[in-house]
Parts: sequence; structure tokens; C-alpha cells
Amino acid sequence: MGNIFRLLARDGEACCALPPKYDVFVDFENAAPVTPDETLLYEEAESLLKESLSVLGDLQNYKGASKEIREAIGKPSPQNTIRCLECSSSFPSKAETKFWTRDKLLLNTFAKILEFVLKFDELKLVNPALQNDFAYYRRTTQKSKNRDPFLNIDMAASMSPFFGHAAPMLKSISSCVEYYIAREDDPSKTRRALDTLSVMANICVRMLDSPNLKARIRHPEETECFILRVMTAVIILYDHVHPVGAFAKSSDVNVKGCVRVLRDQEKSRVESLMNALRYTTKHVNDVSTPKSTKAICFSRSLVNI
Repeated sequence: MGNIFRLLARDGEACCALPPKYDVFVDFENAAPVTPDETLLYEEAESLLKESLSVLGDLQNYKGASKEIREAIGKPSPQNTIRCLECSSSFPSKAETKFWTRDKLLLNTFAKILEFVLKFDELKLVNPALQNDFAYYRRTTQKSKNRDPFLNIDMAASMSPFFGHAAPMLKSISSCVEYYIAREDDPSKTRRALDTLSVMANICVRMLDSPNLKARIRHPEETECFILRVMTAVIILYDHVHPVGAFAKSSDVNVKGCVRVLRDQEKSRVESLMNALRYTTKHVNDVSTPKSTKAICFSRSLVNI
């Protein structure tokens, strides 16, 4: 993850010198690496992102094991327990891939990672069976004391904090960025890393707010949805890793612009994104958050403010 900040902020303070309106068009549809180093990291990240599609598919199609768990508890037998575990462990074992521990590169690839983070946490939120089934799986592994090779106590213990978090992928990528920032002795590098996130958020807002920039998008329905998700995800990430967050008056992130862009969309298209801003951010309810900012974030009306 450190390499993406090194490359995105490689022009020093240049990222802070963008014009106030951020009239920059990022070609999310045709981005490609240039240097050999970029190519190497880009290909590695793209390989992981292909796996992420499978992970999201598994999560979206996970049906839960409530029936099997009831049978295993009500009528204890080895057969019922095995059947239940086969159902309840089918997804967690596949979700173990740690995308956040690999080097990532290029703004477009970083955007795809953020989109995956947001999608994963959204799907987990609407699938409570996953948490319940994993709790049963862990209880059963503890009883088995590793006598059964199908049950792995260490794996269950290591995965429990991940699935116990309301937004596990956001927590993971935030921890990774915080680690990168903490290990940097040069304050200017830390500043540039945070600037990279705020500038990226503001560019996304501008690309959706400017008719001239929007006109350059070749596949608007798909790409605009992608930019909306990336914009929301990067603001949430910034809010978690910046000391004062994204919502303070001194913040470099155009939160009001983000909310206005979201409110320009159909409710069904952005309701989950608005909820993510409301309930997965860290500082939205801080005293330092202006009342006007809180008002537009928590207003249920879709009328533009």
C-alpha cells in the first residue's frame, strides 16, 4: 500500500497546487501503467482485483445456514454438525485473501480497491447470517479442540475480529494507511499521503459536477456509478486516517460537494452510499463538525441543499 502513496504523491507538493475547482479528468476507463515498476505492481494488483470479484460473488450469493444450525442444535449428531459446518464455512474460507497487505499502484487501481472495500462492507452489512454462522463455526471449533482437521481453531480465532467488525474491509485498509503514515519520519510525506486522499475525493466530486468533464466519460452509466462509490469510499477512508477527519471546517475534503453530487442521483442509486457516510465515518458527529454539514449528511430529503 505504501507504493501507491509514493507514486501518487511523487510530485511533492504538486498535488496541493491543483486549482481550487480541481478541473482534472481522470480516465478511469482506460488507465494504464507507464514505467516497468508501475507495470509490475499494476499487474499484481489487477490479479488480486480479479479474485475480489469472486469474493464479492460468494458474499452476495451466501444464503446462510440458519436451518442447518437449528437442526444441529435441536438434534445433535455428527451428520447434522458436519452438514451445518459445510454450509457456514463456505464463505469465510474464501474471504481470507488479504488484499490490504499487498503493494498497490496507480490511482485507477487504488480506486478499484476502494470500490471493492465499499462493496464488501455493504454486502456484509445486509447479510447478518454470515456473522451468526461464523459464530456457530467458531463455537464448534473450540469444542473440537482441533481433533477434526475440518475445524481449525487458529484460523477461526484470527478471523473472528475481522468478521466481528461492522466494516471489516474499511477497518483493514484504514489500518494499512495508518501504518504507512506512522512509519514515515518525514512530515511532508505524511502530508502528501493525506493530500492524495483529499485531492482524489475532490477530483471525483468535480468530475461528476462539471458538465465538461462528465461529457468526456464514454460509458456514463457504469463509470459514474464507479466514481460515486470511489468518491464515497475515499472520503470515509480519509475521515478514519486524518487526525481531525473529513468533516471539520478545516478539512481539505469537499464533503458538501460530495453530498450534493449524491443527492443529484436517483435515491436507489446512492442510498447505501449516503448511509455509509452517515454511519461508517469516524468524525461526522464530532463537535467540530459544522451543523450545516451534519444537516446535509443526515437529511433524508433528496432535495438539493
